[in-house]
Amino acid sequence: MRANGAIDDQYGNLPVQADGPMSAIRPFRLRRGRHVVLAGVALSALALGGSAVAADVGASLLPTKAMPRPVIDWTGLYFGAHAGFGGGRSTATLVDPASTTGRNDYGGIISGVQAGYNIQLPSGLLLGLEADISFPNYIESNSDVSKLATARSAVTQQWDFIGSARGRIGYATGPWLTYASGGLAFAGERYLNDLPSGDQEKALDMRLGWAAGAGLEYAFTPSWSARLEYLYYRFDKTNVQFPSAAQYAATMDMHSIRVGLNRKLGGSAGIADLSLKSLTDPESDRWEIHGQTTYLGQGYPAFRAPYSGANSLTPGAQYQATWSNSLFLNARLWDGGEVYYNPELLQGFGLSDTVGVAGFPSGEAQKSNFPYPHYNTSRLFVRQTFGFGGEQEELASGPAQLAGKADISRLTIQAGKFAVTDVFDGNAYAKDTRSDFMNWSLWAPGAFDYSADRLGLSYGVTAELNQKQWALRGGYFLMDAESNANSFDTRLFRRGEYVLELETRYSLLGQPGKLRTIGWLNSAYMGSYRDTLNNPAFNLDIAQTRTGRIKYGYVVNIEQAVTDDIGLFGRWSWNDGKTEIMAFTDIDASLALGTSIKGTRWSRPGDVIGIGGAINALSRDHRDFIAAGGLGVLVGDGQLNYRHERVLEAYYAYALNKQFTLTADYQFIANPAYNADRGPVHVFSGRLHGEF
Repeated sequence: MRANGAIDDQYGNLPVQADGPMSAIRPFRLRRGRHVVLAGVALSALALGGSAVAADVGASLLPTKAMPRPVIDWTGLYFGAHAGFGGGRSTATLVDPASTTGRNDYGGIISGVQAGYNIQLPSGLLLGLEADISFPNYIESNSDVSKLATARSAVTQQWDFIGSARGRIGYATGPWLTYASGGLAFAGERYLNDLPSGDQEKALDMRLGWAAGAGLEYAFTPSWSARLEYLYYRFDKTNVQFPSAAQYAATMDMHSIRVGLNRKLGGSAGIADLSLKSLTDPESDRWEIHGQTTYLGQGYPAFRAPYSGANSLTPGAQYQATWSNSLFLNARLWDGGEVYYNPELLQGFGLSDTVGVAGFPSGEAQKSNFPYPHYNTSRLFVRQTFGFGGEQEELASGPAQLAGKADISRLTIQAGKFAVTDVFDGNAYAKDTRSDFMNWSLWAPGAFDYSADRLGLSYGVTAELNQKQWALRGGYFLMDAESNANSFDTRLFRRGEYVLELETRYSLLGQPGKLRTIGWLNSAYMGSYRDTLNNPAFNLDIAQTRTGRIKYGYVVNIEQAVTDDIGLFGRWSWNDGKTEIMAFTDIDASLALGTSIKGTRWSRPGDVIGIGGAINALSRDHRDFIAAGGLGVLVGDGQLNYRHERVLEAYYAYALNKQFTLTADYQFIANPAYNADRGPVHVFSGRLHGEF
């Protein structure tokens, strides 16, 4: 469950007098006045242009005027990103030694990146080369190409990535470009064979083919363009033989239709300027583009563990890494009306497949593991703000906030897909796992079982009434259809999560502070720990006791500036602990405290030191269930010598420049998964984060 770039209450270094409804994601950002440009995912940008000056040097030697520079010049390098739908058909045969054949249609959301070079001739003819690569959606079934089974084998064919290297030919007229393209295609696939013994065989393969298609592209500024494109892929037949002697052969083709965004890097006159200053194009105040990339690696040495269970942290030394790339595309539709779209490519694994510790050490680790990047629409929502007049404040540009003035006294309504913690539980010092604390019980209230899929996102509607000294927020969200699921229960208001937060703002000894109190209630299809224990016939399968139940809890969240460079934070969270955790983690009570210190005193104002600690606990029913051998969403060693789980985290974030930060992080975890028989665990992390 990622923190999803969760937003604190500040955007960059610009002051914000009052919180907006989403004041926490930190993007890649560059600004020139109110103008914003992007370099993220695979987008990095630079501008180059030169006007051709024509002079008639005929016999008359009469001076002539310089020819005006074309408004749009398509010549040059470009990088971009795309998203859309891809699907096709596969015909497969499995021989084991019995033979079976099947035909399967497949499809789903795809996304990826592209790069190329164009040459625009004076006639308007355009010649170019482009390479691209696409990845499937994070829902596993979207990557399934075919499935076949016999008495001895059950083979699943999945695609990991698909790409091409193509030539382009087109015609440009002003800001419009129509084109056709074709060339080499390639695909990376995996083949999984589930045997009757319970073992699984795996084979990886790469195959070649060809791709062809056409598209329409529109340049809405000299450096930015949007496109609509269709591509057809046709691949060679694949043949795979497993160690068990099963043989699998399959054909595959794919159709894709996608929209894309490109950033031009250079023009035809001269060498491209690689300086960050070259990124500063004027952009409309009606839209903004931001981006971020975060690579986070974690590992630990071997630790003491006399026994392990299905959800145990592996006692042997290990290292895992995650990588996230994000775009934030924001537009102002009308006065007070805005739309926000956040596509992401996510890759990597949490330690031990993101189990074994309730206060898990990486907020960038999801409950889904992706060996290759997977696409997700992490946020897509609309926001309407109603101002009530009076004093105004300047809202700084951010990935979840368009820059502009707004009435301090205002009502903001938001609806769509986003994270519950985007709106609730803000904190300036412990909120964003891409730039500050990484541990789940430090960047979020551990006992807040908020609605979320396996990537930490939900669907809901919120309302915020903001005043100068306080804000009141409320929201309703869909609840998971069952514990730790990617699907949601759509029985509106019969099932769902209700959240209410009161934020008060004050000054203590001349320094600002904020106190947030949250109450929440979940109505969901969930099981009972005690009912599961009381019936031996259920064999600790909590799913046997699932029915409509109520779970509730609260959070107290405080942040307090001590000086301009030092801040303190604390959280206390609690839930009733009677029913299974639905979405977050196995914590029923948690206390977290910490401090954040900027490096101004040692002449490094962009650096930050963070030190924090958390104590996590289980309810009596929950701990009895785990001790009996039951499994939670993250914990379950088969046995339990119960103690409070204790976490200490310290990090140093070193600002390489205004865009990139390198962080060294250490976490000491005592009694992982509340088990005094295991650990302690020493987790070492390195994080590179960039935002433009």
